[in-house]
Amino acid sequence: MTAHVLSDTGTLTGRSLRHILRSPDTIITTAVTPVALMLLFVYVLGGAINTGSDESYINYMLPGILLITIASGIAYTAYRLFLDMRGGIFERFQSMPIPRPSVLWAHVLTSLVANLASIVIVTGVALIMGFRTGASVADWLAVAGILILFTLALTWIAVIAGLSAKTVDGASAFSYPLIFLPFISSAFVPTDSMPGPVAWFAENQPVTSIVNTLRALFAQQPVGNDIWIALAWCAGILVAAYAAATAIYRKKIS
Repeated sequence: MTAHVLSDTGTLTGRSLRHILRSPDTIITTAVTPVALMLLFVYVLGGAINTGSDESYINYMLPGILLITIASGIAYTAYRLFLDMRGGIFERFQSMPIPRPSVLWAHVLTSLVANLASIVIVTGVALIMGFRTGASVADWLAVAGILILFTLALTWIAVIAGLSAKTVDGASAFSYPLIFLPFISSAFVPTDSMPGPVAWFAENQPVTSIVNTLRALFAQQPVGNDIWIALAWCAGILVAAYAAATAIYRKKIS
């Protein structure tokens, strides 16, 4: 049974990836907004921002930009899932001996591949703009692991939106608050520079702990408790979103 699920998931993932390869502008579009933000903050606003450290501003802000890249990319997952739901493809799959989880996991894995491609593009541009790190291979693997976990967590939220939306616009509009969330965190300025209530929210929302962890890994500094808080947030969101998405999916196809 497990082999059957893996085989069908691989086949359906290949189908979704072929759609992206036919329209590579999806990945390019996802990377445009983060790159534009990097250009704006580094070359226009960066000189006026005091981060309280001697590191370059591109080094300081890149972790937050990577999270914005993921938040932008998952909107396409909700969009593609909505089109599949409305196009009747799910009904066709139901008439075939395909395990139910395979359909959703195909969209999730496609999102993971597409977002990792966007992250590579954004990181490449950051290197051109002056981003430098002495991170070891282990540090890079830790960064990749956290970004993958964050992508999976947000993608399952996107699955909920794709299954529940009534319109195409509604399927992708849910991502706007997620894109905005890094701006109220330590991604672009230290939280102690914010007014009291805003600083409290920034310090206790998931993006700040993730950003602080990635920044420490890139700078080869101790990650402290931030990494455990970041992992707890990502795992908690992932489990809750997965449970909600699968429940909605079962109700939709029952």
